[in-house]
Amino acid sequence: MCGIAGIFAYLDVAPAVDRGELARMNVRMAPRGPDGSGDWFSADGRVGFTHRRLAIIDLSERGAQPMHSADGTLTITFNGEIYNYRALKAELEGKGYRFRSDSDTEVLLQLYADRGPAMVEALRGMFAFAIWDARARTLLLARDPLGIKPLYYADDGWTLRFASQAKALLAGGAVPRDPDPAGVAGFHLLGSVPEPFTVWRAIRAVPAGSTIVVDAAGPEAPRVYYDISQSLGRRAATAAGDAAAARRQLAAAVHDSVRHHLVADVPVAVFLSAGLDSGALLGTMAELGARDTLAVTLSFAEFKGDRHDEAPLAAEVAARYGARHVVRTVDRAEFERDLPAILDAMDLPTIDGVNTWFVAKAAHEAGVKVALSGLGADECFGGYPSFVDVPRSVHLLRPFRFIPGLGALARRGLSAAIAAGAKLHPKSAGVLQYGGDWAGAYLLRRGVFMPWELDGLLDPALAEEGLRRLAPLSHIAAAYQFGRPLGDFDRVAAMETALYMRNQLLRDADWAGMAHSIEIRVPFVDPFFLAALPPGNVLATIGAKEAVADVPRPPLPQASRNRSKTGFVTPVGRWLRDAGSTSGEVTFSNASRAWARRVWQAGWTGSAAA
Repeated sequence: MCGIAGIFAYLDVAPAVDRGELARMNVRMAPRGPDGSGDWFSADGRVGFTHRRLAIIDLSERGAQPMHSADGTLTITFNGEIYNYRALKAELEGKGYRFRSDSDTEVLLQLYADRGPAMVEALRGMFAFAIWDARARTLLLARDPLGIKPLYYADDGWTLRFASQAKALLAGGAVPRDPDPAGVAGFHLLGSVPEPFTVWRAIRAVPAGSTIVVDAAGPEAPRVYYDISQSLGRRAATAAGDAAAARRQLAAAVHDSVRHHLVADVPVAVFLSAGLDSGALLGTMAELGARDTLAVTLSFAEFKGDRHDEAPLAAEVAARYGARHVVRTVDRAEFERDLPAILDAMDLPTIDGVNTWFVAKAAHEAGVKVALSGLGADECFGGYPSFVDVPRSVHLLRPFRFIPGLGALARRGLSAAIAAGAKLHPKSAGVLQYGGDWAGAYLLRRGVFMPWELDGLLDPALAEEGLRRLAPLSHIAAAYQFGRPLGDFDRVAAMETALYMRNQLLRDADWAGMAHSIEIRVPFVDPFFLAALPPGNVLATIGAKEAVADVPRPPLPQASRNRSKTGFVTPVGRWLRDAGSTSGEVTFSNASRAWARRVWQAGWTGSAAA
């Protein structure tokens, strides 16, 4: 896990690479790689790479980056881990390729030499990398299938810049900070910025599951090599066995994914909540032979003794599987002390990530470099209320969509009533207008603010342009419209995976983890794992969210199964209220709206933070 950045002056008339700019980008990413730093510049000064290293695989200097092929024609800067690199290395050695290191980075170089850009389809892992091909004079940018690792780029028509962090591009000093209305509107609607947008017009995300080739004419359009809805559609077409066979298939998929995610030359810890997902990971690690695993649990002083307190049940699970258990307690005072650093590390605005910040901080204090997280289990096992609420809304309210103007009329009337003091949630005004459509129902379920509220939060002209460019309902619908039609379960899974998980949970895991030099691995976020699961309708039938408790041997204790789902939650709403940052009562139901306002006011208004 690392930080990468680079500059390619692809037009002949463009200035050569500014080494000072690249150095500033490197410094901005320093926490991502405390174990080493390296730079490389092409002989003609048209290409420059920089790298910050967090050494996980092949800890020797042979794994340092940027790395070159033996003949010097290929150069790579790479962030991430390739879990099947040993199998790929053996395959390449069988073809006559020779290796000088034990790193997965060198495997990427040799695989590119063998297969070109199509190499990405063979990779199992999380990755973002750039490869300079001196013979073809092309730059390849690549990002993993589900978007675990970020990669941003800015193209001014002369020069392309890329980096692991959007703020690193800004730190270089050559990328303008003009706001992007689509990204700004997207944050206020969904609580995170939907890719490929950022909140800066000049910066875009390389889409998950895509590659971009840059040559003398500039960047080509992204080439998609993986799409979640297409993958779920293929899985849905597979034959389904009985319930017992489906449970065995689920267990085998979890064991296989955890085994791959334990590949490392340093110890691998686990973030342990009181929930089923992280407990199943720890139990599976123990079953696979991991010993003396460090389990890190986050606790909050405000939650002590109530149902949100993770520590007591997590301690029982840790003891069951022989793990060393560290409980880290956070209070409001520490939150307030850390808040400036949290907002500075936050690469794009988000309403989440505070929990990951503190559990990663605890892991760093314990000497951890790598930790497994249960992130992604709810998206593939149907663990969110949206898996019930969204289909129910669509099937119940679809007929009202065919009455012209009814939804808009109801929204205007209810909005006026809410403005006059009616005690209704602002979303309720849009139920008839949005609830009968899959994308609209999802926006109602996941939205922080609604489209008609943006004029009161942002400059009306910016809000109007942002909604026009983002086209939120079309953007959401794109998550499930690629490939064959999906069933109810898979349609929601596609939206949760491509939107909430990718743009919020994974992005937050990256910036919050890397701020403390912690690599967070996510075994449930793996296309090989998803493809190995039973079809979505079968997962729903067997209750996969509960079935995961039986995956390890011995299975999770009954107390874990009986506990109501809370996840890693934080008392942010209470802290904001007590600190006087918001007016009125801040409850768990509207804390996200208060936090969104606090985040936006803290750093992304005006010229935005860098």
